[in-house]
Amino acid sequence: LFDDRHDIWRMWFFHCCDSGLVLGVYEKEKEDDSVCFTEAASSFDGSLSGKLRELLSISGPPLKKGKSRIFYGLHEDFPSVVVVGLGKNSPGFCSKENWYNCKENIRAAVSVGCRALQDLEVPLVEVDPCGDPQAAAEGAVLGLFEYDEFKKKKTFAVKTQLHGSSDTTAWERGVLYGEGQNLARRLMEAPANHVTPAFFADTIEQKLAPFSDKVIIHKRPKSWIEEQQMGAFLSVSKGSEEPPVFLEIHYNGNAESSQPPLVLVGKGITFDSGGISLKPSSGMEAMRADMGGAATVCSSIVTAAALKLPVNIIGLAPLCENMPSGKANKPGDVVKAKNGKTIQVDNTDAEGRLILADALCYAHTFNPKAIVNAATLTGAMDVALGSAATGVFTNSDWLWKQLFKASIVTGDRVWRMPLFQHYTKQVTDSQLADLNNIGKYSRSGGPCTAAAFLGEFVTAPHWAHLDMAGVMSNKDEIPYLRKGMSGRPTRTLVEFAFSQILMG
Repeated sequence: LFDDRHDIWRMWFFHCCDSGLVLGVYEKEKEDDSVCFTEAASSFDGSLSGKLRELLSISGPPLKKGKSRIFYGLHEDFPSVVVVGLGKNSPGFCSKENWYNCKENIRAAVSVGCRALQDLEVPLVEVDPCGDPQAAAEGAVLGLFEYDEFKKKKTFAVKTQLHGSSDTTAWERGVLYGEGQNLARRLMEAPANHVTPAFFADTIEQKLAPFSDKVIIHKRPKSWIEEQQMGAFLSVSKGSEEPPVFLEIHYNGNAESSQPPLVLVGKGITFDSGGISLKPSSGMEAMRADMGGAATVCSSIVTAAALKLPVNIIGLAPLCENMPSGKANKPGDVVKAKNGKTIQVDNTDAEGRLILADALCYAHTFNPKAIVNAATLTGAMDVALGSAATGVFTNSDWLWKQLFKASIVTGDRVWRMPLFQHYTKQVTDSQLADLNNIGKYSRSGGPCTAAAFLGEFVTAPHWAHLDMAGVMSNKDEIPYLRKGMSGRPTRTLVEFAFSQILMG
């Protein structure tokens, strides 16, 4: 056994290494149990006549969940082998956590192993499926991602592939799920002077270009938005020099289906200064990610297309900046939404609900099976749930169950929040207009009054609003995501779309 404190072995390693291997080990059920390898790890150990088991036993205490240990020179094909702790081998659903512990453990452990080899600049890493190739692939792809677009020193690029399993379909699905979330992360992390509304729309168009036989994209200009009488959206965009774009995506995965489409709507504020109701300067730079709803929705459609899912999805993303200027909304202004309802804008920093209002009205023109909108809508959502789960407000028990089931599979959880009339009364009590864009008691129940406001623009029987403000970024809460914008809940949206295949 040699660890990275031995410089001579590190020099040898860098000289000859071109591939590495990540293998899993479970926690012992009892103190006197032998090392409990995964199937792939056991097979690898067998090829070494038990050498890996022996070294793991004498090199230190048993590996705990999420911990790793590196061995050098064990195998000519793999100069470096990382063994990662998977925790207990318990494949069942955990009702306390609302996810599958084993899946989350695999994602976390694999990410640790892949990063260890990335730090050693190993270009090719083979990954133990650990009993769930999709979860392993997600852990590898998500764990290796780091945004370095504008840095001279780039993160070392690592290619991953499945080891010791023939289930390449599940692995490849996991890779696409992970890449979809990484696309959202990349868009959310990028600076706002680069990701303008036009750039965002162009990027998604480029990502969908390989699937042009099943995808139609409309990048609607300001003139079209005016024709649609989207006065709420236009009122937010007019404070910025950047022209608004209404991005409309049609993914026809099953052209012969008689089923109405799923419609996904994403808030696309590419930078949110707060407008005249200016935000504090501290932390404002994070508002480059206020288009996280649009990023996750569009990335999920890119992923659905890459997976060739036989479902029909329409994506809508109103894209603009919220900036202060002589043309910007002023507190107390009244604007008219697409459905004719008037809105008193008492806080220009509550702008996301304004652009979503018009997008939701437009969504109804497609006779959708369901409408799901996603938005980094309220800071109070972060106060309520933190980064543990996306808040879901819905008028449909069926839709809630579908989203909840999807989140259990992905580990990117959702939690249902109330849509009581109690909150609706607070946004319909307005001095000058039909609605007010903030609740009557502005500091109370902010996420709930925001959802109630959106509900005033919904007549569809199956609608859900996902407030993802709390999960917008990651510090260290999700171990398989590095610090930065998270791209959540992209995989849950993809899994939701995937689940609709079985429903017909």
